[in-house]
Amino acid sequence: MTETSTKHWCVLKVASNKEDQVRDTLERKVKAENLTDIIGRLLVPRERVKKVKAGQQKVAENKTYPGYVFVEMELNSDGTIPERAWYVFKETAGAGDFIGHKNKPDRMAAKEVEKLIADAEKPEAGPAVKVEFLKGDGVKVREGPFENFEGVVDEIFPDKGMVRVIVTIFGRATPLELEYWQLEKVQ
Repeated sequence: MTETSTKHWCVLKVASNKEDQVRDTLERKVKAENLTDIIGRLLVPRERVKKVKAGQQKVAENKTYPGYVFVEMELNSDGTIPERAWYVFKETAGAGDFIGHKNKPDRMAAKEVEKLIADAEKPEAGPAVKVEFLKGDGVKVREGPFENFEGVVDEIFPDKGMVRVIVTIFGRATPLELEYWQLEKVQ
């Protein structure tokens, strides 16, 4: 662990929904042009999300940072991209510029890199349920026996895809546990 890498992580802007295509193309070009000494890993981080709708669970894989590819590469001493590597990025369809100034990309902070790599290498845990409500949000019941009742979110159970809502029925505060897809936010 005493060896330090001279490669830095930079962020490449890419065309929307072309992240995987750009990454795959760059990986092929890096091997073909023998640039593995300059360009290391190329990452498109993802998260697995479980959505529950009408009682059906569906697992989706979402890009954590849409529109970006993370590139580990060697930079010149002045912080610029080596010329032979620069052409690989410029000649790849869907690839844009790096975040930074012209040919001098900004380097990612060490903490950001640690989080990026940890997220990319974490074991395939069960996906989390995406619930778009917070405690205290005003909601309206869209479906079911309590349709059109309004209430306030009291507690969220993301592992079940359920939300406890306090509604007023006959003048009394009553807790209801509903699936999150049965609710909509009210202003």
